[in-house]
Amino acid sequence: MKITVVGAGKYGSTTVQRVAQAGYADEVVMTDIVEGLPQGLALDMNQSRPLERYTTKVVGTNDYADTAGSDIVVVTAGKPRKPGMSRMDLLSDNAQIVGGVAKEIASSSPDAVVIVVSNPLDEMTALFQKVSGFPPERVMGQAGMLDTARFQDKVAERLGVSPLAVEAITLGSHGDTMVPVPSKVAVDGKPLRELLSDDEIDQLVQATRDGGAEVVALLKTGSAYYAPSSAAARMVESIAKDEGAVMPVCAWVTGQYGISDVYLGVPAKLTRGGVAEIVELDLSDEELANLREAAEAVRTKQADVDSLV
Repeated sequence: MKITVVGAGKYGSTTVQRVAQAGYADEVVMTDIVEGLPQGLALDMNQSRPLERYTTKVVGTNDYADTAGSDIVVVTAGKPRKPGMSRMDLLSDNAQIVGGVAKEIASSSPDAVVIVVSNPLDEMTALFQKVSGFPPERVMGQAGMLDTARFQDKVAERLGVSPLAVEAITLGSHGDTMVPVPSKVAVDGKPLRELLSDDEIDQLVQATRDGGAEVVALLKTGSAYYAPSSAAARMVESIAKDEGAVMPVCAWVTGQYGISDVYLGVPAKLTRGGVAEIVELDLSDEELANLREAAEAVRTKQADVDSLV
């Protein structure tokens, strides 16, 4: 199993570390345009193997030739957000970067399953699929896993329980039209609505939507990478092991939830071939309306990407 991570920044390199330490891959390739950066990080990680007790080899490179034949590719390349910036502020710059990556990966690893994490997420996922020409089921975006983890953490902190006791899911876009799904939240098996008022739940939903901006504002330079890399690594694992785990991901929707022909955050079964199935949950009328609203907002933005390709 060969896995490539494009981008050796904090998000990319932490994803490489998590995947390598998990031990299911034979080789993890980290590529970046900065000479020496991926090579140095790879050397450092490889020297941790005797201590962390894993054997996966990490290869650092500036050459896409070294990524050839990858089974899974994670695309983290692009500029990060700065305080006060929206994800959409990055659209033009990152479209050029991600489009270039898509051409390289299509050439070097034509059978790969691709996970895009570059912002603005929904638009960059659509762009990668269009430029690469890959079938939509082999191109997905990482957003819902991260947003769901943030939702779980917010709920756990509010109730003073372990985050492992919280079941939740977040759908929609990675941004203002994110759709946390309160009806599917349970804490130790109890529905969230039995534990908190509607106003308290609304506050948690908004805090989840603002989760990324909250981190950016505190860091002042750069953006989140510990939780995002965990989310990406978990998706990689399900694909690599052909688990068929159901996860919220940015996937191409073809009629599910009454929505068609757009990349959107939905629950999907992830296997070795990518998105094997989109799972339709029983949502409340309000949640379904919010999801459809998110789809139309994303559709408009993804149409803007066409002029950038």
